Amino acid sequence: MKKTILILFGGKSSEYEVSLSSATGAIENMDTERYDVRLCGITREGRMYWFEDDPAMIAADTWQSGKKYPLSVDFSDGTVVVMRESGAEHVHIDAVLPMIHGKFCEDGTMQGLFAVAGIPVVGCDCQSSAVCMDKAAAKAIVAGETSIRMAKAVVVKAEAVRDEGDLLRIRNEAEEKFGYPMFVKPSRAGSSVGVTKVKTADRFVGAVRAALREDTKVLVEECIVGREIEVAVLEEHGVYTVAHPAEIDTGSSEFYDYETKYISDASSFYLPARLPEDKQDEVRRYAESVFRALDCRGFARVDFFFAAGDDCEDGTFVFNEINTLPGFTPISMYPKMMVNDGISYPDLLSRLIESAL
Repeated sequence: MKKTILILFGGKSSEYEVSLSSATGAIENMDTERYDVRLCGITREGRMYWFEDDPAMIAADTWQSGKKYPLSVDFSDGTVVVMRESGAEHVHIDAVLPMIHGKFCEDGTMQGLFAVAGIPVVGCDCQSSAVCMDKAAAKAIVAGETSIRMAKAVVVKAEAVRDEGDLLRIRNEAEEKFGYPMFVKPSRAGSSVGVTKVKTADRFVGAVRAALREDTKVLVEECIVGREIEVAVLEEHGVYTVAHPAEIDTGSSEFYDYETKYISDASSFYLPARLPEDKQDEVRRYAESVFRALDCRGFARVDFFFAAGDDCEDGTFVFNEINTLPGFTPISMYPKMMVNDGISYPDLLSRLIESAL
């Protein structure tokens, strides 16, 4: 008998468009011989709908004009409630596949919602999702449990910023600690939204204010000069599959920002990364260590910088961040890395779902 899988897409975060593309990729690669795929769209305002129309409308962002019904979760019996014109219909869901990035899903909120209802969710649980979404918190845990290097940083909280004088004092602290250039980023946001590379003092205040529009907690970090390395981790009941790393070449872009990731063609990648075999093995071990330290499950993409001179044999890996709901778009690196190591996109989805079940 087929298992009923509910795919979530859309959402209230600034990564709404990316979610539509990830969900489309997942829908197109689901094993429909094994799974009865159902769809839940969430608007930018947070309204949940049971969507029953052409899946192509999702990628085109016209799904809200299609056939849909208000949806809620019944916490008593592991079902979702579809409010049709004829009345409420309770639909049993075997597992949820979240394809929503950023706030109000990647931060553990949706995982918590379905946990209360007793419905398994693919990937990390509520607690680990919340911790990993908070870059400052995640790095504090990794620093305490591993010897992996991290960039020097200053954490800024909104309540500590009462006027521009506070911002100037924070700027002075960052200048003394690591100097320019530096990165200013929301601690709890994804896809590089709200991130600024600050090269001069006059840009600092504006960069912090931009980051505070995305989150109440901001990370000011030392700029690490090095290659951008990404590693895909798959966990199935305590068994870890760590893919060979990929290397991102940002081209003419200052860093791997939102436009470079999803819109422009400025970036390219190397798969596997241009690293000696022993260094590839080293960063794979580091990725698994980070994954374990943060109590992750299911899947995640762990990102590093490789700081090296002319001789990459002597390079050092610097942990940057972990993504518990990495992109599943046609150009996303997580599925590409797994495919490169012999796990097809459909098989990857099935293994993730079976692990959650």
